[in-house]
Amino acid sequence: MAIQPIDLQTLFTQIDKVGKEQMNQKEGAHLQAVLQNAHLQKKTEERFHAVTELQNTGDGTERLKDRNARRQGGGEHPSGRKPDEDGAAESGDKGDPPVIRDPALGKNIDISG
Repeated sequence: MAIQPIDLQTLFTQIDKVGKEQMNQKEGAHLQAVLQNAHLQKKTEERFHAVTELQNTGDGTERLKDRNARRQGGGEHPSGRKPDEDGAAESGDKGDPPVIRDPALGKNIDISG
């Protein structure tokens, strides 16, 4: 199907309208992206400047009691034993964790699959 001269005349008169509409669509997409970025930046600034309320941690005496108990205990180990009792003194390495030994380790074989 060929283009008739009358169709060309109609199209040429509408070219400026089509060009303006396409330009508006492109600007609209750009403007929308700019507005979205501005909104995101505004939210970020509000979050940065906002004062957030902390969770209720009570009166804080629990922490003080725990700290005081550690200070009064002297060199007490966190497990409740003295450092001499935990086996680290036997091996000579103070930084290594104590080795747990199971008497039944290696004696039972599981053949159930």
